[in-house]
Amino acid sequence: MSFDLPLIWAIVILFGIMMYIMMDGFDLGIGILYPFFTDKTDRDIMMNTIAPVWDGNETWLVLGGAGLLAAFPLAYSVILSAFYMPIILMLLALILRGVAFEFRFKAHEHERHFWDKAFIFGSIVATLFQGLVLGAYINGINVIDGKYAGGPLDWITPFSLFTAAGLVVTYALLGSTWLIMKTSGELQNNSYRLARILAFILLAIIVVVSIWTPLLSNQIAERWFTLPNILWLSPIPLIMAYVFYKLQKSLNDKANISPFIYSLGMVFLGYLGLGISIWPNIIPPNISIYAASSPHSSQSFALFGALIIIPLILAYTAWGYYVFRGKVSKDDHYH
Repeated sequence: MSFDLPLIWAIVILFGIMMYIMMDGFDLGIGILYPFFTDKTDRDIMMNTIAPVWDGNETWLVLGGAGLLAAFPLAYSVILSAFYMPIILMLLALILRGVAFEFRFKAHEHERHFWDKAFIFGSIVATLFQGLVLGAYINGINVIDGKYAGGPLDWITPFSLFTAAGLVVTYALLGSTWLIMKTSGELQNNSYRLARILAFILLAIIVVVSIWTPLLSNQIAERWFTLPNILWLSPIPLIMAYVFYKLQKSLNDKANISPFIYSLGMVFLGYLGLGISIWPNIIPPNISIYAASSPHSSQSFALFGALIIIPLILAYTAWGYYVFRGKVSKDDHYH
């Protein structure tokens, strides 16, 4: 039996990236929201809500990168060549954020403000560079003879700067709805207020991106606005509008869990829309998953390992979230 291995691997990598955005997104969002919560107790509780899971969330980033190298080496070499600077800066910001996370709990009272600022800085900078890479990737990469042919700063464009700001808002919304689910009292009430505002801003960003992306490429415009595609894809913006309505309703009803679920739904639908815009290209605008794939034997060998490791990651992730379920209070401590 013959399997479409490039398609399978594209699904695996897209799944890994989606999991990273959704899961690491909310804990990066906690750092982004830190300036809105100045009380020490509130900040301690915010940290404690993500303490058991934040480092495991980044596993999906490693999976996506390793999968890209194994299955699509051409895409790996071109994408890293195009975005080596923002990717390195993003990783440095994640390292700073991780150090700040651990050191904050060990620091003396008069030193803690420094690590708070480092946590905020690392969270925002990492998110900004992820957004810059996303926008520049959607915008397209200049490739000649299988090599990156652009400049070192081609990733800085008006569209990529907009997507960078948009990703900050996205992660902040995930962080605020995570706090709604994991906290109570005044901290939760403030999170409700922030989530309402952030949801409206995110919806506006999604509308702008939905208008802007077809203007970037005739290929994307044809994908969305020609028959019969427009009939098949029209439910996506309608579902987005419905999910946004349900999110606002759940926030007004002071629900605990559903705001986080609906915010994940908005993020997933936005991710799906961007994926549809460039599919089946793995290097926009014109190199497909088939043109960039590694030999069949390499993909088969790597897929065997992936089919073992991915269920294990899902299992320990689910177990970790189950063990640390429920609300976090000021009496809970991270050691």
